[in-house]
Amino acid sequence: MNGKKDICQIKAIDEKKVQSVKGQMLDDDVFSNLSDTFKTLGDSTRAKILYALSKEELCVCDISAILDMSTSAVSHQLRVLRNMKLVKNRKDGKIVHYSLDDDHIVQLLEMAHQHVME
Repeated sequence: MNGKKDICQIKAIDEKKVQSVKGQMLDDDVFSNLSDTFKTLGDSTRAKILYALSKEELCVCDISAILDMSTSAVSHQLRVLRNMKLVKNRKDGKIVHYSLDDDHIVQLLEMAHQHVME
């Protein structure tokens, strides 16, 4: 019976609100991309990598040392993050440096951190 507390006891639709929100809904492709981004962020290793990159531009070896992981495992996760446009890289001779793709990623991390700390 506890589940009944979370639903309306009567059917009452506010057509004005429904139409207003329907008109503001995003395209299904946008929701799909949004969902994929959250799935990518939902992996704790990738979240750690993003957090580290929010502090400093780092190469694969640096990230491997910080997370105590193999460079191969880190490279795999960086590839996933790069494909999702969450990180970018730049080559400096034989070293590839990684950084966050833009400031929105930092904001996502900060907001998620604030949320879990409440």
